[in-house]
Amino acid sequence: MNKEEIIARINGFLVDEFEVDNDEIEPDANLKDTLGLDSLDYVDLVVSIEANFGVKLVEADFVGIATFQNFYDLIEAKLKAKAA
Repeated sequence: MNKEEIIARINGFLVDEFEVDNDEIEPDANLKDTLGLDSLDYVDLVVSIEANFGVKLVEADFVGIATFQNFYDLIEAKLKAKAA
C-alpha cells in the first residue's frame, strides 16, 4: 500500500467515523482540533486503525502527533514495520 492509498483510506474512515468534512482534512491541520477528539475518541481512532490496517497503536505513539501529516507518517511507519 503506497502513501496515497494510506491517506485516502485514513481520510475515508475519519469522514465516516468522526463526521468531519473531507475539505477540513489538510496535512498541516491539527488532528485533535479538526476532529474534536477527546480521550474516548482516541480509543475509537485506535480501534479504527487496527480494523483498517491491522496495526496496533499505543498511547506513546501519539506523542508528537499534532497534524494529519504526522498521523499519516505514523501509520505508514507502522505498516512498513509490520511488513518487515
